[in-house]
This record gives sequence, structure tokens and C-alpha cells, in this order.
Amino acid sequence: MAQTRTKTQETNADVEAFLAAVAPEPRQAEARAICDLMARVSGEPPRMWGSAIVGFGSYHYRYDSGREGDAPLVGFSPRKAALTLYIMSGHRDDALMARLGKYKIGKACLYLNRLADVDQEVLAEVIAGCVSHMRGAYPPSGAQKP
Repeated sequence: MAQTRTKTQETNADVEAFLAAVAPEPRQAEARAICDLMARVSGEPPRMWGSAIVGFGSYHYRYDSGREGDAPLVGFSPRKAALTLYIMSGHRDDALMARLGKYKIGKACLYLNRLADVDQEVLAEVIAGCVSHMRGAYPPSGAQKP
């Protein structure tokens, strides 16, 4: 089956311009803090994915159906209702999550009303666990799974 392009693709858009346009200012400050945290933890530079997701690193997936595509290892979007962190793809450490603070969780997303609602050191550990899991589950092309 031919690869179907996913809706959200990595772009050459300017991450700094995107962050500068986030409003209100408190959400912008949170977005910048999450961006710095994800860059530090992942060791990857921020890149825009679509028009509203800042992603770090990437992986290639292929489903049994034949559908395949690329996605960021981790990422976030500073939405009005909540900071949306794309970090839960197939990995969750319940012990860490119990120490995180106030959040909501979806299938692959962690939703934070405010960054101050969570322990940022624990959040860094959660992100690091996700990055490690994703790199193990989706090694770069030509690499062997550990």
C-alpha cells in the first residue's frame, strides 16, 4: 500500500514566530517553558508540525493496515483550554504520574490547565521516559531494535 500523507507534517515554519504569537502572555510563557524542557530532555531541536504543534525528533510508524507516516517523538501545542503534550504514545509510568500533579490524560495526550499545576521535575522524567520508549519502539531506519 502506498504511504498516505498524514494531516500533520513537519514544516519549515519558524518555531519562535509561532511561540511569539501565543496569547495570552501567561500561556506564551508556559509554551516557552515546555519548549525549553522538551528540547533539553529530548536533545532535539524544536520543529513545527502542522500549524500548531511544536515537535522534537521524529519517528516513522507503519500500521498493519499499511498506513504509515512520520510523527514527532514528543511535542506540544499551547491550546486555549489546556497545554496539550503529545507524550503518552504507548508509554505511561503510573508511579511517576501519581507524583505529577493535576492533569487530564487522553489516548496519547497529557492535558495541563496550567504548568504550575504539575511538578516540573516529575514532568521532565515523564517526558524522558516517553522519549526513551519511542526511540526503543521506533529505531531510526536501518537501526536494529535493542
